[in-house]
Amino acid sequence: MRKVHIFIPCFIDQLYPSVGFNMVKLLEKAGCEVSYNANQTCCGQPAFNAGFRGEAKDVCIKFLEDFKNTEIIVTPSASCAGFVKNYYVGLLEETPYKHAAQKLRSKIFELSDFLVNQIQFTDFGAELKTLATYHDSCAALRECKLKEEPRILLGKVKGLELKEMDDVETCCGFGGTFAVKFEPISVAMADQKIHHATATGAETLISTDMSCLMHIDGCIKHQQKDFKVMHLADVLTSGW
Repeated sequence: MRKVHIFIPCFIDQLYPSVGFNMVKLLEKAGCEVSYNANQTCCGQPAFNAGFRGEAKDVCIKFLEDFKNTEIIVTPSASCAGFVKNYYVGLLEETPYKHAAQKLRSKIFELSDFLVNQIQFTDFGAELKTLATYHDSCAALRECKLKEEPRILLGKVKGLELKEMDDVETCCGFGGTFAVKFEPISVAMADQKIHHATATGAETLISTDMSCLMHIDGCIKHQQKDFKVMHLADVLTSGW
């Protein structure tokens, strides 16, 4: 049995805990022993993106301490995984934690990456009757280099038909604090994403990143559209 430690992002912990619980169900069904360190907090990305490098460094060091005795970390967020993989080493370059940050890059995985590429477990017996389209988050696509992995998993879901939207690799406009600092641009980008998604005729929008879906869903509700968003983990646990 493979021992896996999970990292639950701040917004999932506070707003979408079901995504975290469903990730645990998936990992256990795939034969993993799941551990959760209750001392964990944040990966440091919000502070880093807001320009608070010193504060971000402190949070990153705490993350390293919380997961220092782990071999595998799985998270339901490509955004968090991508930040740890791509920014920790540079941020901690002049600290005693540089070596630990380098090691951590090969130990943390976004959920679909771990399931498809690490343990080759792709069929969870899920069933969801819906016409869906998929959103490639910037972090999954550009920072974690993930494109086919979520689609492989969705291809095993009974009753789910996936239809690709136009400009599928274009950003949804969230970008963390970007959505706050540049709200009109952010909303316009989300509106464009919603237009492309709904033009497929799909009923459901799926992604690896709840942060993107949170932003898109807010704009959907503002437009009063009947269109549902779902995290990949929620889709893969449907019907069981």
